Amino acid sequence: MVANRGEIAIRVFRACTELGIRTVAIYSEQDTGQMHRQKADEAYLIGRGLAPVQAYLHIPDIIKVAKENNVDAVHPGYGFLSERADFAQACQDAGVRFIGPSPEVVRKMGDKVEARAIAIAAGVPVVPGTDAPITSLHEAHEFSNTYGFPIIFKAAYGGGGRGMRVVHSYEELEENYTRAYSEALAAFGNGALFVEKFIEKPRHIEVQILGDQYGNILHLYERDCSIQRRHQKVVEIAPAAHLDPQLRTRLTSDSVKLAKQVGYENAGTVEFLVDRHGKHYFIEVNSRLQVEHTVTEEITDVDLVHAQIHVAEGRSLPDLGLRQENIRINGCAIQCRVTTEDPARSFQPDTGRIEVFRSGEGMGIRLDNASAFQGAVISPHYDSLLVKVIAHGKDHPTAATKMSRALAEFRVRGVKVRRHQAQPLAAALGRPCGQEARRPQAAVTAPTGPGSPTLVYVPPAARVPSSRLGGPSQTTPETSTEVSPTILL
Repeated sequence: MVANRGEIAIRVFRACTELGIRTVAIYSEQDTGQMHRQKADEAYLIGRGLAPVQAYLHIPDIIKVAKENNVDAVHPGYGFLSERADFAQACQDAGVRFIGPSPEVVRKMGDKVEARAIAIAAGVPVVPGTDAPITSLHEAHEFSNTYGFPIIFKAAYGGGGRGMRVVHSYEELEENYTRAYSEALAAFGNGALFVEKFIEKPRHIEVQILGDQYGNILHLYERDCSIQRRHQKVVEIAPAAHLDPQLRTRLTSDSVKLAKQVGYENAGTVEFLVDRHGKHYFIEVNSRLQVEHTVTEEITDVDLVHAQIHVAEGRSLPDLGLRQENIRINGCAIQCRVTTEDPARSFQPDTGRIEVFRSGEGMGIRLDNASAFQGAVISPHYDSLLVKVIAHGKDHPTAATKMSRALAEFRVRGVKVRRHQAQPLAAALGRPCGQEARRPQAAVTAPTGPGSPTLVYVPPAARVPSSRLGGPSQTTPETSTEVSPTILL
């Protein structure tokens, strides 16, 4: 059973079907017509009478469905309950395998303060910050006096960009503390924050790890997720372009070291910031499958969902033919997230019915989606992701060229359409990115008019400086210029 919806549920169902495993979907009252329900062998309603998101967070209903239908294992996907230790524990208590780390490891990694302490114990470098959540504005003021500005507030018990606020001066301190606390409380039920020194203009590099219950842990190299908008990743690249080989070794070695320190099992991601001097700092562990796992699969030829399921069955990594010396990088992969957002309304999610949909395909292109088809209704209740486009080529320029071509083939229309012109994506993503001036300079999103998701490529010249947005100073695309009422890139 997949305790999730949308494209990640379908991704796991497909892997199960390939392994000869029957699949079970759950769906909310608002998701009755969603594709993930149709892709499973069985599907059951949960959260009757609850709000749309709350339905997928209602642990008792999900466990009830699992027990009543003899479910052997639950895959949490990403988001929703995927990093909730109480859900992992509830599955275990019900005699259902949780496809992920143990409840205790999920708890430790979900607590950013404890994860930081574990990293320090493992000898992994961390950004200067508080050792425990702060409880007052006064503590934030004292931290600023010690380390200077800029600093960043982060939610202690969640991620995804929520509860994060960058502060550049004393004048901004109180307002950003209050906002970060409120965002964390609303998103995670706990407003606890910790404070770190803010690393300006870093690269955001994450390492994919995989472990089994026998203590075997390996890495599947790194992904560069530096292209973000308001702390949200929009383009991911594997491997990171122009990454110093010695830095790559340090990143992957520290990731494995940290995983061994905590006894990590199943798939996970260790995330780092890399400053302009090539120093890396641990920021967090995501104890689940990532949205961008696709690019790692493309360059290593390892099916991460297959591996997750086999590890949960009790098989060892060597039994699966997964040994570190056998993991090799094959070419480059890029993922762009096409989302239903409207740039004319500050990238607010848009909704409606897709009237025309034609995707970009061809050699080297992979599409992971759930609602990208003619007649699909885009709901206002959930994430705005429409389709993930993954391009794979022999090197970065080749993958970027394929991505640019595929995106140009997309046609998504409805009541209102737009056209945005920009420099070719291939030129932007194909540049070296070892230095700030050469970092990838493109982002792709899919804003919409009423009822009509459309595509936009945001050029460097159109970006708004992050200091005006309260977002990260690295790669923060924001807007572009409308030039004609057609849907082209």
